[in-house]
Amino acid sequence: MAHRDQQLRDQRMGEVLALIGERFGSDAERVACFVRSFFADVIAVDLEGQSAENLYGAAASMWQWVKQRKDDRPKIRVYNPDLEQNGWQSTHTAIEIVGKDMPFLVDSVVAALNRLNLPVLLLVHPIIHIVRDEAGQIDTILEKGAAVEGMQAESVLHVEITQQPDGPRHGEIEERLLEVLANVQASVEHWPQMIAELDQQIAELKASPPPVEEEDFAEGLDFLQWLRDNHFTFLGHREYTFEQRDGQVFAEIVEDKNLGILREVTRESRARHKDPLPDHFAAYLERREMFIISKAWTRSDVHRSVYMDYIGVRRFNEKGDVVGERRFLGLLTSTAYSALPSQIPLLRRKVATVRERSGFTRGSHNAKALEHILDTFPRDELFQTDVDPLEAIAHGILHMEHRQRIRLFMRSDNYGQFVSCIVFVPRDSYTTNLRDRMQAILMEELNGDTVDVNTQLSDAPMARAHFIVHTPGGNADASDLKAIEKRLVEASRDWDDDFQDALVDELGEGQGMALFHRYAAAIPANYKETFSARLAVADIERMEKISTSGIAMNLYRRVDADEGTLNFKVYHEGNPVPLSSIIPMLEHMGLVVIEETPFEIRPTEGSTVWIHDFHVNLEFDWEVDVNAARQRFHETFARVWSGEVENDDFNDLVLAGLDWRQVVVLRAYAKYMTQANAPFSQAYVEATLAANPALARHLVELFVVRFDPDNRDDVEGRADTIRADINEELDQVVSLDQDRILRRYLNLIEATLRTNFFQPAEDGEPKSYVSFKFDSQMIDELPDPKPWREIFVYSARFEAVHLRGGPVARGGIRWSDRREDFR
Repeated sequence: MAHRDQQLRDQRMGEVLALIGERFGSDAERVACFVRSFFADVIAVDLEGQSAENLYGAAASMWQWVKQRKDDRPKIRVYNPDLEQNGWQSTHTAIEIVGKDMPFLVDSVVAALNRLNLPVLLLVHPIIHIVRDEAGQIDTILEKGAAVEGMQAESVLHVEITQQPDGPRHGEIEERLLEVLANVQASVEHWPQMIAELDQQIAELKASPPPVEEEDFAEGLDFLQWLRDNHFTFLGHREYTFEQRDGQVFAEIVEDKNLGILREVTRESRARHKDPLPDHFAAYLERREMFIISKAWTRSDVHRSVYMDYIGVRRFNEKGDVVGERRFLGLLTSTAYSALPSQIPLLRRKVATVRERSGFTRGSHNAKALEHILDTFPRDELFQTDVDPLEAIAHGILHMEHRQRIRLFMRSDNYGQFVSCIVFVPRDSYTTNLRDRMQAILMEELNGDTVDVNTQLSDAPMARAHFIVHTPGGNADASDLKAIEKRLVEASRDWDDDFQDALVDELGEGQGMALFHRYAAAIPANYKETFSARLAVADIERMEKISTSGIAMNLYRRVDADEGTLNFKVYHEGNPVPLSSIIPMLEHMGLVVIEETPFEIRPTEGSTVWIHDFHVNLEFDWEVDVNAARQRFHETFARVWSGEVENDDFNDLVLAGLDWRQVVVLRAYAKYMTQANAPFSQAYVEATLAANPALARHLVELFVVRFDPDNRDDVEGRADTIRADINEELDQVVSLDQDRILRRYLNLIEATLRTNFFQPAEDGEPKSYVSFKFDSQMIDELPDPKPWREIFVYSARFEAVHLRGGPVARGGIRWSDRREDFR
């Protein structure tokens, strides 16, 4: 596979570079160097299905965009590629960015798009080393590893997302990304200044120690130095002075100290600072502490889309009063989360104090359990929680070790902007549905507007969910812990309660409750033990939509199943379906039935519905993407069930990536082989295609390329590419008989002059039959005398052949609805 991928990449690159050489003239060398960099890390799967012309157009368009940039500001454009306007086309929206290479660039762009609910479908990110002239034009592009004077590294980002409408939506995306890129650039460029501010703060503290205990002072200095030693990603800095006026505290911004993402003071921020600080914050300033560690109330635009860490280092006057603060915003690095608390300043003292206060004998069960609790305690909480509440929570967790029930531990941050809620739930009871309900309860009780959730599931009997509830109004009432905990307990109810909630959530109260009353008593116990309430809603929706054929289906893979195991549900109205009817169909579709579990659903209104859940294994060693294969499989099964498609082993190929109509093409050619006295049985032909699924796909691709009337661009070029792939794969076929069969397929496709395959019937559906017109002289091994032309017609109900001896000749139709009635 790796070799084939490399071949595909090399082939596409060669074709694109050839087009560049033809069309760019004297500038071709520079453009080719750019294109090689641009496609260097593109994986083969992203090139499949892309013509060289389209790839050339995308690269040429990008080159025109990149080749001039006048200043250090990044360039960005958002557009829907159009062949006439841009030289290439795509079903996606493209985002293209060029600018100075910086850390955090890709992470920040992807995070910004995710926050706009625009998941990335494709991302290409070469870093090119270039020299630009004074006008910003690219003068030289350097190969990887080369270096010259004036060289600069620039990031080129090509991102594709789901297609967005032209106009304001594109402008919104561009504006948001420009804001993010500006914050990335400011954070990176101001990094040395922010480090210098921290160094100055450390020097001032050493020169004039604050009024704190000597051990606290030493530990605080160690912590600030630890932050500086690459354990904190500095994103912003601002300095404040605090003034007392009329018994209230006001914060004033020091104008020349705004760095990184805090480089600009917004109008809203200035207006906010005209008001006195809230009472709870003013009271907090009276505490003799060196700094405050908390969470900012905004998410980071840079690197990771999470609430930023806020480190506020206080400034004291000679009397020991707090007169100012240096505020650093950023993100603790991964080592801050992976290292043991005993290795981190501040945390090591906290956990040591809690252990000492416990009085547990070192090495005892309780001592080890407490140490484990502290080591696995949410790290952000460990930084922000004072010793006394930390001790209370840790012992609360310890005491519930053998009492498996829901427990809630809460803490408000010092500014009243967040409430931290740690919820322990018996592991066997913890589900996504329960988590969502607990989240809703906490949001309601604490007047929150957003929430972050982190779940820890381990071998321990209790699961832990950590909710950070953002309370922008401040002063969230977190005092009635027992009442909130009671609501959380009530949320962990039984299957029927989950079922009712799921129906209402999915379908609305009216329809959801109507279906609940219809099905509440209809679902048997063995179904409830097997499937969640959310899956039951999906099953009920299928049962409610059973077509006139009285059958519906669902191909799926359980979350705990391996790659070779699937499940297939058949929903049938009335009586159970005889297994003798279904199992052969599944076995002809590449599956081996292991077991079947029936469920009888008796709603209060309407007919009984039987659900047959088949546990199946794949017959062949194929990688099957269930989501991609599901619709193909369902449609094929339904058409076999109705008799429109034959029930044979050609249907194995549906799981190999072909749809039912493409399988009909291969079946029809096989039927013609039989009419032409080919020496191989249908069963052997079927087995040959199943043993060579990639060849089967390529044969169909060749057929489509040659005859699809809606895609006539570069037909011969694309066909030659597919022929090359087919011939390469034929060289790998070991069996001579299989080789003969596959080459016969190739020969018949090449000998086909026309087909009705792409003509719809009057109702817009595919025709129930397929016909091919052959140049019989091109067909190898066709018995003499060969006709001049031959038209073969196939359907599941009959086959027919029309033979012509010459351009002007009488012909005859011969058809038969009897099997093995050959020419």
